[in-house]
Amino acid sequence: MRQLRFFLLVALLSLVGCASKPVVVQRPVHADAPFAFNGRVAIKHDGERQSAGLRWEHGAAEDSVLLLAPLGQTVASIHRDSQGVTLEASGKQYVAQDAETLTRKILGWELPLSGLRYWVTALPANGTVADIQRDANGQISVLRQDGWEIVYSQYSSTATDSLPLRFVLQREHLEIKVFIDEWER
Repeated sequence: MRQLRFFLLVALLSLVGCASKPVVVQRPVHADAPFAFNGRVAIKHDGERQSAGLRWEHGAAEDSVLLLAPLGQTVASIHRDSQGVTLEASGKQYVAQDAETLTRKILGWELPLSGLRYWVTALPANGTVADIQRDANGQISVLRQDGWEIVYSQYSSTATDSLPLRFVLQREHLEIKVFIDEWER
């Protein structure tokens, strides 16, 4: 009986050691650091609405973005590297020099991948002027750059360097809402 109590105590202590606190994900140290996340996207373009699951893996030299149907099937796959951008959808493959042109042509709306890889981490894109408004915590609440307005509504914590979980990109007749469910390191 004494051995059983000891075993239960050890098991209980090991379970307590496995308990985890919520993870606060902080912004990468440099602007083009790798990241990955799972989430959702809702697009409103010229009165039409679309939504999809979203999986994005970013590296300094490439991006891989998956747009997913509600049951997890891939609707479109976008891959950017030094050779250009490839979009696969409906069993066809399309190639262009930039994601903006390609997504506008194939999907009917523009995905601003060149700026979005910075904006998704709440940083202004390199090379152009940005207008930034901050909230009481010092986090970016509104970022205007390259004709886009990005409004951040939720971060992973109140820390100044935490990553966003909810934001909306707006430009002319296009609104892209991004909901990040899980950041990965």
